[in-house]
Amino acid sequence: MLCAGKKSYFAAAVCIITVTSMLTVSYLRLQRLSHQPKVIQEGRRCRGKIANSTITALKGNKTFIISPYFDDRESKVTRLIGIVHHEDVKQLYCWFCCQPNGKIYVSKAKIDVHSDRFGFPYGAADIVCLEPENCDPTHVSIHQSPHGNIDQLPRFEIKNRKAETFSVDFTVCISAMFGNYNNVLQFIQSMEMYKILGVQKVVIYKNNCSHLMEKVLKFYIEEGTVEIIPWPINSHLRVSSKWHFMQDGTHIGYYGQITALNDCIYRNMGRSKFVVLNDADEIILPLKHPNWKTMMNSLQEQNPGTSVFLFENHIFPETISSPMFNISSWNTVPGVNILQHVYREPDRKDVINPRKMIVDPRKVIQTSVHSVLHAYGNSVNIPMDVAFIYHCRKALQRDLPRESLIRDTTLWRYNSSLIMNVNKVLSQIMLQAPK
Repeated sequence: MLCAGKKSYFAAAVCIITVTSMLTVSYLRLQRLSHQPKVIQEGRRCRGKIANSTITALKGNKTFIISPYFDDRESKVTRLIGIVHHEDVKQLYCWFCCQPNGKIYVSKAKIDVHSDRFGFPYGAADIVCLEPENCDPTHVSIHQSPHGNIDQLPRFEIKNRKAETFSVDFTVCISAMFGNYNNVLQFIQSMEMYKILGVQKVVIYKNNCSHLMEKVLKFYIEEGTVEIIPWPINSHLRVSSKWHFMQDGTHIGYYGQITALNDCIYRNMGRSKFVVLNDADEIILPLKHPNWKTMMNSLQEQNPGTSVFLFENHIFPETISSPMFNISSWNTVPGVNILQHVYREPDRKDVINPRKMIVDPRKVIQTSVHSVLHAYGNSVNIPMDVAFIYHCRKALQRDLPRESLIRDTTLWRYNSSLIMNVNKVLSQIMLQAPK
């Protein structure tokens, strides 16, 4: 016996710790060896069909692949953003085809289902595979077995393989647009506010919207501001419009919002300095700075080593309005005029305001909606006197009298530019000529 002859409790404890450490190291070494890529075929070309859909279902496997991304922040891996059944998906393998040598490698995946699943059976997942050391694969296939025919598996292009220089400072990620979305006026106002504040790109995961909204999106796509990611998640799963599971037979919450947010971060990791995670009815309003660029420069200087900046969400009920900025040419456009909603709900006792984020995407590993789950670097809560989220929507505190609301006209600082820009857009889309 390794510990024979040791009579004192201290010596016994040292022996137990030593044996446990040895077993742990051996187990981790075996685990890593089991995940090392292995050559299973040689001297052939890859002929599998390349997947072009945003969401691809693997056959009979309760697994849905969004997109793979190259990630070398810790080791050389392919990280696939996906959706899996949290109990039924136990084993997946990455199949890498290395050209021109024709070698096919199989690597056992680590399946990491995100902790913020909110009770739903399906959740966002990272499917992570070590890549072959002597190969930089351009595509990967996913299978539930290390055996089979790679030609029968869909192939996914591995994004972020090549380093990019930042093309934009700020990208806003909106997920997901659903429910025949038709809040046209507020959407245009938000888009124009984003641009005033310094946004160059808005990525929208679109499930569906109205015909009029399609027309607006087409304008912003042609302008170069909007990028649409088709998001037909209800073609694959029974979706809920709520964020928590209601025992109603649905599979995933809020149209797979968390999966879309994670994909948006990785999609923009190499091309955007910052990624902003908020909804189309939310605007981060700076109070001490004219725009986001000067605000973020200041916040980074004050908070070195921070990669996640969290801003308080404050509700401005769309049912309480001001007579100011009742612009007649906007009245025929469906949706809310945010300039008329400058009364916000007071903070609730013992209720923490949810937050939305501006993040350095290269430092994020996994995100949820109101916080980052795993990241390199710190997170910091930004005080409300620096910036807050203007969120114009249905009231949360519906029984509050008007006099209990707080008049907050921060948004009006931008009224001249916003009115001019919105009128220009409406005129160009020919929704309504400005008067």
